[in-house]
Amino acid sequence: MSYEQIKDLPPPEFNRLCGVHIATFKKMVEVLKPELVRSGKKGGQPKLSVEDHLLVALEYWREYRTYFHISKSWGIHESTVCRIVRKVENILIKSGAFRLPGKKELQAAYEWKVLVVDVTETPIERPKKKQRRYYSAKKKRHTFKAQLVVDQASGKILCTAYGVGRIHDFRLWRNTKVRFHTSQLCLALQGYQGIAKLHPNSCIPSRKPPGENLSTPERQHNRHLASLRIVGEHLNRRLKIFRILKEQYRNRRKRFGLRCNLIAGLINYELALFS
Repeated sequence: MSYEQIKDLPPPEFNRLCGVHIATFKKMVEVLKPELVRSGKKGGQPKLSVEDHLLVALEYWREYRTYFHISKSWGIHESTVCRIVRKVENILIKSGAFRLPGKKELQAAYEWKVLVVDVTETPIERPKKKQRRYYSAKKKRHTFKAQLVVDQASGKILCTAYGVGRIHDFRLWRNTKVRFHTSQLCLALQGYQGIAKLHPNSCIPSRKPPGENLSTPERQHNRHLASLRIVGEHLNRRLKIFRILKEQYRNRRKRFGLRCNLIAGLINYELALFS
């Protein structure tokens, strides 16, 4: 389905089809055009327009069908689909238009007062080597972990980090050396026991004592903390609208972080666009 066939769709339907708003799509096309338009250049002209190049990539991220099935839909070879997806990803990342702030800016930007740390997991195919490194006891399968640091007020993803399925969430946070300013409040899950030693201004749920029940103030504290941390769960859901991050990841693992960062950057762009 080419861009000419869907450009007049209502915005909600366009968003459901492509995973991004029409305004975000046009911004992505604007970034891609200087690199993909070949008018006046030597060599042959591409069969697909810039908009169709982007639609091929979005279809791959959104639906995560195989290159073979997408190639049959567009009437091109499956190796061409692979080249288009990689080319679009590389151009969008290098442009900086959808770049995340990064962990170096966390301490410099004081407008981020309350930060939420959360981890989501994506299943992967069973590795041929070092299978135990990727096995997640929580999910009972081989996974990749993606750690998100989110601004609680705006829902903006500030930085990401990645690890194998076996690594504990708190160890992943320590290994990535993400540090916050002392004035920033960090909200984390119960698995982050000991985070107060590295960042005193932290808050985690109260733990139920063995054989006892939580007191009323502790239950109220946990409920209030969960209501603040829910922004992280909402962002996990938005990331996994793109099924490449939800279903079993079939590609080479070294490109997983690039794709996750790019999709997170698109979400940030739309949050800023409609805020």
